[in-house]
Amino acid sequence: MSREQDVPHTITRVFNHNVLMAKDPVSCQEIVLFGKGIGFGAKAGNMIFPYDARVEKRFRLENESHQQQYQTVLNQVDPAIVGIAEEIIALIAKEITPTLNEHVHVALPDHIQFAIYRLKNGMEIVNPFLFEIQTLYNKEFALAKRAAEMIRDSFSLEIPESEIGFLALHIHSAVSYTPVSKAVRFTNLLKELVGLIEQRIGKAVERSTVDYVRLITHLRFACERIRQQKSIHHPLLDRVKGSIPESYRLAEELAGHIATKLDVIVPEDEIGYMAMHVFRLTNQPPE
Repeated sequence: MSREQDVPHTITRVFNHNVLMAKDPVSCQEIVLFGKGIGFGAKAGNMIFPYDARVEKRFRLENESHQQQYQTVLNQVDPAIVGIAEEIIALIAKEITPTLNEHVHVALPDHIQFAIYRLKNGMEIVNPFLFEIQTLYNKEFALAKRAAEMIRDSFSLEIPESEIGFLALHIHSAVSYTPVSKAVRFTNLLKELVGLIEQRIGKAVERSTVDYVRLITHLRFACERIRQQKSIHHPLLDRVKGSIPESYRLAEELAGHIATKLDVIVPEDEIGYMAMHVFRLTNQPPE
């Protein structure tokens, strides 16, 4: 047994029945512990072993800036909200990956507190990217639904689907190490690209079709490749240019928009693949 396992920690905060914080008397660092029932009846000043059989997850913020930000969260956010946020983070670690961006411990409770404030005060939560989030991050969205149920049960609040979308972005941020603001900008870019297609073809694109899902999924990965300057080869590029010229021209417009927004050069091979997806989506007859 290691020294850390052998030394009892002093409980400093109890967030809820399942989450508490304890201090290591050796390093004087605080660690958050999660486990069913470990906080029930516990009080600050009690002792607990960090590797108690009831403990399912433990974490300690390593980044000094995050440590300071987390202390601010602890001072400003309702402990019950911190507790439910930590339960959600433990769920993400269990269901998707145990390796998470530790900034989620700062961002998620702060977001949940503001969301609860808006809902309690009758303020509408508008999410203009809801369908794109559901499509692009379907695994995160499914987990966000479970997170919303946890929040609902803890605070007796119905969580609208728009808010579930924002929770999904925070989950995506945690697992991908992508700031939420960047994920929002990226999702907005994809929405703009679809809007450009709709403008050019003169009709709304049906979001429930498989071709639409394929299109924005392709655009997502295409934008990531382009931003990272990863090359891709299209063996039928000349044939695409000749057989579906209208789709190719529209794909060139999409590429121009991507180039402007991301400050990049979009390779012709990428344009060729976009043209094929645009062709399927718009259901143009082959020439």
